[in-house]
Amino acid sequence: MERDASRVADDAIATARDLLREASQVVVLTGAGISAESGVPTFRGADGLWKTHRAEDLATPEAFARDPRLVWEWYGWRREVVAACAPNAAHHALAAAARERPGLRIITQNVDGLHAMAAGHDGAPPLELHGSLFRTQCTRCAASWDDRQPVDATSGATLPRCTECGALARPGVVWFGESLDPRVLDDAVRLASAADACLVVGTSAVVYPAAGLADLTRRAGGCVIEVNVTPTPLTSIAAVAIRGAAVSVIPSLFAMDSTPAPPTR
Repeated sequence: MERDASRVADDAIATARDLLREASQVVVLTGAGISAESGVPTFRGADGLWKTHRAEDLATPEAFARDPRLVWEWYGWRREVVAACAPNAAHHALAAAARERPGLRIITQNVDGLHAMAAGHDGAPPLELHGSLFRTQCTRCAASWDDRQPVDATSGATLPRCTECGALARPGVVWFGESLDPRVLDDAVRLASAADACLVVGTSAVVYPAAGLADLTRRAGGCVIEVNVTPTPLTSIAAVAIRGAAVSVIPSLFAMDSTPAPPTR
């Protein structure tokens, strides 16, 4: 039985590898599952409680308006936790593939910044649908900036301030009840709609509009490839569904990138 399961997995990886090799335009949509092996916690659910507060109660505009010091204290703690994590083999394999193949773009729902870290200064930056823990933005003007500094939330006076106008700043993430940045979403929709293949990695596929991107690829005639430890709502539309951890599957999928990449159209 184990041998049969292993053969099925090997066949699925080989099929997915062929589909990716043949695709000129590829989008990779990632979720929390790709960062699990890096030790990034979900910060949600019973295991994600922080000082008796739930993420859903802190990651909202209303919570920030009510108590910005408490919200910044939580995000400062999250920054410290995630800053101690490093990109894993899946992040690095995707970053390498993106450098080698101009037609491959990474779209992530994660705010941990690990794709950007793996890409480095010479790689294509990922589209971060929900922002990043390591960005800060002004509550008054349009300024936003990369920010890996510790947060001093001892009082309202010590909270991060805008580098342009001096107003109170906020974490550069999309909170519950907020819309995605329309420019980022438009880019994601455009890429997904033009893709020959959409590789979906470690996402539950229940959070929209991100969960709808793979279907855009399928409706445009492209294929969907899923990598996840469990079935998801996308499994039924996937040309290939691979059950396994991203950290082991993704490097195998892109081992073929020693061959010439197809030209972009």
